[in-house]
Amino acid sequence: MIQALEYFLIPWLDLKLLFLVAAGTFAGVYVGAIPGLSVTMAVSILIGFTFTWDVNSALCLMVGIFMGGVYGGSRTAILLNIPGAPSAIATAMDGYPMAQKGLAGEAIGLTTVMSFIGGLIGIIVLAVAAPAVSDFALTFQPRDFMLLAVLGILLVGSLSGESLVKGIFAGALGLLIGTVGLDPLTAEERLTFGFTGLWGGISFIAVMIGMFGVSEALLQLHHVDKTAVKQTIRRIVPDWVSVRRYLPLSLQTSGIGVIIGALPGTGGDIAALMAYDHAKRVTRNPEVPFGQGAKEGLVAPETANNAAVGGAFIPMLTLGIPGDAVTAIMIGALYIHGLNPGPMLMVEQPHMFWFITGALMLANIFMLIFGLTGIRIFTKIVEMPRTVLIPLILLLSIVGAYAVNNSISDVYWMLGFGVLGYFMKSYGYQLGPVILGVILSRLLDENWRRAIISEQGSVSGLFKGMLTSPLSLVLLTMVVLIFISQTPIWRGIRRRLKSESRS
Repeated sequence: MIQALEYFLIPWLDLKLLFLVAAGTFAGVYVGAIPGLSVTMAVSILIGFTFTWDVNSALCLMVGIFMGGVYGGSRTAILLNIPGAPSAIATAMDGYPMAQKGLAGEAIGLTTVMSFIGGLIGIIVLAVAAPAVSDFALTFQPRDFMLLAVLGILLVGSLSGESLVKGIFAGALGLLIGTVGLDPLTAEERLTFGFTGLWGGISFIAVMIGMFGVSEALLQLHHVDKTAVKQTIRRIVPDWVSVRRYLPLSLQTSGIGVIIGALPGTGGDIAALMAYDHAKRVTRNPEVPFGQGAKEGLVAPETANNAAVGGAFIPMLTLGIPGDAVTAIMIGALYIHGLNPGPMLMVEQPHMFWFITGALMLANIFMLIFGLTGIRIFTKIVEMPRTVLIPLILLLSIVGAYAVNNSISDVYWMLGFGVLGYFMKSYGYQLGPVILGVILSRLLDENWRRAIISEQGSVSGLFKGMLTSPLSLVLLTMVVLIFISQTPIWRGIRRRLKSESRS
């Protein structure tokens, strides 16, 4: 135990490593805040720069960027309604309405503290229960991932606003967009209409930036002469009473984040959306309705997506299986530096496990420090005249869409989806379900295929497997219950029960 503590404290006591974690976290916060400049991109670029470095220095910088980048996406989500990262999509739903009310500073302060709590819980689980969580993640079969994707799609009820029908349409549109390109298993063309440029599919980042960024800029054109909302910044750090009030919810959603983060092929974006849906279900009487600036709508996704960081490292370090795209790149970095991530790492080089855990904890603390600084300057963005703000949003959107693949066609797609998003907003359609559909389309598609292939094409065999496997049965039951809870019949029963209890 003492030896593990020594390895844990190496990045804390070495000034060079301490500086690299701090620099990485600072860079991650601001890279994550720029739409299109993803953490995955930053870490992949770093491999080339850190190729000749020693492994400790390289890992400290990458860990810092990962932790800071996941949090950084919330900044532009709150201020401009443009999520800097997919994991901040749910944050924009209530963060941006708070900024419109002049509470951007309070929103950023709350998300920073809750992100720290989520990251802390994820790291604690990584340190204490990594083998157990990894064993649980390995029990997931393709049919379980398919049920998880179906469960996620049912979140359209939480993201649909007042009309479930419009939400279902938007979610189906997202699934359709996600299927464009070559079939992942057979390489057959799907919805490409003969254009080779569509073989790789439509960039999810282009869809997200267009739907949230460009559509928002177009909507702001209706209010060019309107005076900008003056931001009231009385208190940035939330008081202890507020933290204690939201602590039970943050613990629940952190658990969701760790588990989803530990599942290969998922990540913080799915964890954040599921946590947001959970918050809507368990919060009885929010001060403000969800979608209009509910603080619970900030607490849930921000704790979940940061807890997912610790969760993603669990299968990477214990099994050699990446939890998400960033840890997949970090596995490559470990191989380059002569390490073997997986079960033998825990046996042959256990010091690396505790070293990475220590670097994550240090990065989480730096994230809190950097997250609570510069807020007053950042909130000035919202107070800009719209004649300046609208071109800024469009410029960020274009740069972000182009930066992903250095492709001008992504910029065209982004502008096209921005116009589509503008009309959808104008006619009362929520954009959240579209993005949800795009995110989950590949997870659903690939695992449906794998599940049916594993049963040799037998649909009855697939359902039999769902009923005989305890994990599959639990997920199937959750799918059925959530589906029933979104039907008008169930809502009528709930209203009747409430009226009877009052009388």
